[in-house]
Amino acid sequence: MKDADTHTTVIGGGPAGLTAAYELLKLAPGCAPLVLEASGQVGGIARTEVYKGYRFDIGGHRFFTKVDEVNALWDEILTDDFLMRPRSSRIFYRNKFYDYPLRVGNALKNIGVLEAARIALSYARWKALPHRTEENFEQWVVNRFGRRLYEHFFKSYTEKVWGIPCTEIRADWAAQRIKNLSLRKAIVNALTGQNDTSSLITQFKYPRLGPGMMWERCRDIIRDGGGEVRMNTAASRILRDGSRVTGVETASADGSGATVTCDHLVSTMPLSSLVRRMDPPAPDAVLEAANRLKYRDFLIVTLILDHPDPFSDNWIYVHSPDVKVGRIQNFRSWSEAMVPDPNRSSIGMEYFCHEGDGLWASENEELIAQATDELDRLGLAPRSSVIDGTVIRQPKAYPVYDEHYRTAVGCIAEWTTTIANLYPVGRNGMHRYNNQDHSMLTAMLAARNILGDEHDLWNVNVERSYHEDFVTDRKNATRA
Repeated sequence: MKDADTHTTVIGGGPAGLTAAYELLKLAPGCAPLVLEASGQVGGIARTEVYKGYRFDIGGHRFFTKVDEVNALWDEILTDDFLMRPRSSRIFYRNKFYDYPLRVGNALKNIGVLEAARIALSYARWKALPHRTEENFEQWVVNRFGRRLYEHFFKSYTEKVWGIPCTEIRADWAAQRIKNLSLRKAIVNALTGQNDTSSLITQFKYPRLGPGMMWERCRDIIRDGGGEVRMNTAASRILRDGSRVTGVETASADGSGATVTCDHLVSTMPLSSLVRRMDPPAPDAVLEAANRLKYRDFLIVTLILDHPDPFSDNWIYVHSPDVKVGRIQNFRSWSEAMVPDPNRSSIGMEYFCHEGDGLWASENEELIAQATDELDRLGLAPRSSVIDGTVIRQPKAYPVYDEHYRTAVGCIAEWTTTIANLYPVGRNGMHRYNNQDHSMLTAMLAARNILGDEHDLWNVNVERSYHEDFVTDRKNATRA
């Protein structure tokens, strides 16, 4: 193990960045890591925003994991402030609500016996004669569910989320997000009530005051342990000497700047930004790879209604192409403490977009009016019940898995591994659509590498932890 006074700088105060600093302090008290956070709030996309006492989540964050170390860390940080919540979600499609996870009676009632039979025949056909290759999302899903079910329940929603055809989304994303679910398993789960598929969990932990509560507590623990979390401070330039990072130039919101020297750098900033901020510059091929990485942005319109909850779901997936909203949250169903007035409700209308497009560039008043109209058109609450609202925009919410991403990430990853003291971690830090617990796992292993371990972070197959044993030995945290 290296000396406890080894200085580490962490770029980003989201789940991965704070976890790296927390793990360093836990394993080497006195190491005093420095976390640089560009905004005025910790948590990244897992933060909790507050508007007039109403708390809301940026995208919805269920605390569920099969990685014991991550679960233990959550409990260490938040202790007794977790709630155990039942998962309640539905799909809105063709003016009907479908229970999700699937319930056979509800599905048959909505879709009809004849169409169910067509779905079964389509499934049989594609199991007998599947696509020979699975390069894109469409091929991957059709091989497992049949084309008819794919066109009903996957195509429209996925294209709404990503803004590109399903044939341009790589199969990697489907394999990562849908995991080991199949039509056969979904039907067995619906008939028996059993469930071994993480995307169909039936209950989860949730912080009493939203996910930001976890990261605000983590920030305080880091500070109490001798670390520093410096807010409103961006990493504007990363200085290196050959194969080592030597420091970070910072830019603060007040216009001031400074240079921070470091022995190790953990980065959660978008991988493309990390490459572009290197000084001396990265090789041309690496810069070109960074330019090929794309992101999907996101905004949420939170509406305050003058009556209690119009629905009990945590969220509703909106597949209908007639409205632009992609997902709708009811924040009281996550935690009663998120809504200060029992006679009102707080509803999050989530929109997937690209920074600078029509949605993103709309005035807040226009977005609130649009969300109000769509809530009414979906039959969830009348326009007249909306009494207030606010808008939060989140750039680079989701790394895009398009036809270029794999070779681009591979090129960048190969180059970053030549820099001995640099550790990209987390969702945007590695351009992987990780869940919160997966981002934390990469950060934990990076902290251990700083202290002497030798984990290959780019080859951590985080998804396997959901359905295989995870070996948590301190020196050999690998997959069984």
